[in-house]
Amino acid sequence: MKKLGYDFYNREDVLTIAQELLGKVLVTKFNGAITSGRIVETEAYQGVTDRASHAYGGRRTNRTEIMFGKAGTAYVYLCYGIHHLFNVVTNKENTPHAILIRAIAPLNGIPHMLARTGRTKADYTLGKGPGNVSKALGINTQHTGTSLTGKELYIADDDFIVSPSAIGITKRIGVDYAGEDALLPYRFILKDSPYVSGRKVRS
Repeated sequence: MKKLGYDFYNREDVLTIAQELLGKVLVTKFNGAITSGRIVETEAYQGVTDRASHAYGGRRTNRTEIMFGKAGTAYVYLCYGIHHLFNVVTNKENTPHAILIRAIAPLNGIPHMLARTGRTKADYTLGKGPGNVSKALGINTQHTGTSLTGKELYIADDDFIVSPSAIGITKRIGVDYAGEDALLPYRFILKDSPYVSGRKVRS
C-alpha cells in the first residue's frame, strides 16, 4: 500500500477529495495493534460557507482551530458526549474544509476491533457509522491534530479500483440544523457495500 501524501489533501475541491477517499484504506497502529478498513462512506464539509460545518462563518474555537490548520491532519471531535468522529482536514491553511469518514469495511486487525467495541462477532455494524469507525480503529479526541502522513494514523492506496458507477451521491446525514445546506449532495458512498450507514440512495 502507498500512503497518501500531503499533496492529496492540499487541494481546493473538498468534494473531489471526498469521492477519491472511497476505496482507500484507513490504517491505525496504536500500541502494537494494527487495524485497517476500506473507506466506503464520506461526507464533505465546505468550511466557512457551509452551515453544516463547525467552521461556518469563520467560527474558531479550541475545538475547531485544527480545521484551519495544515491539510492532511486529523480532526476528531466528540459527538453527544459519546462518539469520537474522525475527519480529514483538507485545503490550504485558514480554509477549514474537512471530510467525515462515516463508514469502513474492516480489513485487518478484526480481533482488535472486536475487543475495542465489545463485540463477539464481526457483523456489518463493526464499521457502519462514524462512531463505530473510530471505536473499531481506536481513534479518539486525543488524536486530533495528528498528521495523516505519519506512522500511527494514515490513509493508503492499495490500488483498489472504484468505478464512477459504483459511487452514490446523497445529502448528508444528521445536519437538519443547516437549513438549505442540509440538502447539499455532499455524501458519497460505495453503493454495494453493506457497511454504508443510512439510506443508499442511488445517483
